[in-house]
Amino acid sequence: MPSRVLGPGAAPLASSIPLCVPNIGGNERTYVEECLMTGWVSSVGPFVERFEREFAAALGVPYAMATTSGTAALHTALLLAGVQPGDEVILPSLTFIAPANAVRYVGAWPTFVDVDPDYWQLDPEELRAFLRDDCCVSGRELRNRHTGRRVVAVLPVDILGHPCDLPAIKEIAEQYGLAMVEDATESLGALCRDKPLGQWSRLTCFSFNANKVITTGGGGMLVTDDPQLARRARYLTTQAKDDPREFVHREIGYNYRLTSVQAALGCAQLERLPAFLAAKRRIATGYAEALQELPGIQPMKEAPWATASYWMYTILVDAERCGTDSRFLLKALAASNIETRPLWQPLHLSPAHRESFARSCPVASRVNRLALSVPCSTSLTEEEQRRVITALRHAILADRRNAAMQPARVD
Repeated sequence: MPSRVLGPGAAPLASSIPLCVPNIGGNERTYVEECLMTGWVSSVGPFVERFEREFAAALGVPYAMATTSGTAALHTALLLAGVQPGDEVILPSLTFIAPANAVRYVGAWPTFVDVDPDYWQLDPEELRAFLRDDCCVSGRELRNRHTGRRVVAVLPVDILGHPCDLPAIKEIAEQYGLAMVEDATESLGALCRDKPLGQWSRLTCFSFNANKVITTGGGGMLVTDDPQLARRARYLTTQAKDDPREFVHREIGYNYRLTSVQAALGCAQLERLPAFLAAKRRIATGYAEALQELPGIQPMKEAPWATASYWMYTILVDAERCGTDSRFLLKALAASNIETRPLWQPLHLSPAHRESFARSCPVASRVNRLALSVPCSTSLTEEEQRRVITALRHAILADRRNAAMQPARVD
């Protein structure tokens, strides 16, 4: 962070508390140096194979394919699921834009439905309502009656480290003959009904971006239980090489394979995953206990059937009850050198996807307006967390005092 020049007599600023940063401190340096010494730095080598093998074992799935990003994994998964240009894929409005973009990469269209009010995940009842009320069967194909496009897949996104209600979504998908591609890029380590994410869907995608629970700097992973899909994923992500010696390619492929250096980081980070998950739960518990007494502040909830990984700890700030709003708190904490951030613009409001069909999504809009993510790095100390909580309390009280001091309006 750039240094600041303080005026005479000014108190020094407290050290910054970032939102969510990598925790590098195990075997990362050792494994990366081994890559450099042996020359295995590209997208082949023992560390790539090891990372895929150990990641699959950690999730209890047969196959894992490392990719350059979580978005690359999503793009590949949609191709494997048979999504065609002009098709529609259903996903929640409240998510980062990457899954919707991946749908467009294959020439298909995202269709947005609302999330549930408690856990902010794709709402199975909204999914069912869209399929029942907005779709019809035409020529033995399910079509959106408003757009005329074929509806072929659902893409649940497990946001913020909490799983979707995957059994309910899977049941609906099977009833309507939809493929299911799961975006678990934010939720490595989470469980749904005691099963790890990766075991519920035929195709599940993960991300190792710098702020994720484990990181390779960038990168992603596609997991499956289907050997044919695994082989095709490797084929497509390695430029679709039919004869690598003579450079024969019968299909369009992609340069989507993770490098060995990144895989080496991943192997070291994966060794520390249990400790990282324990730290995330400790941080979540600390926030929940401290913030539940603040009026208008709703701590993040965990469903009774879920074990969240709490990737990004997020609260809701009800301005009417709290006396202030999430954006004021963002600015107030920034003045104390504490980084926070809002959630993403709901995708049914995104200019980038304005031509896509969307149902009414009032919950997504409300959560976006009220949400604030607070520091939750796995290296966050108890002292730093207390400082965040104290800053939140002081900011809320200060805004209330300011409001109370405003002169009454005379009409």
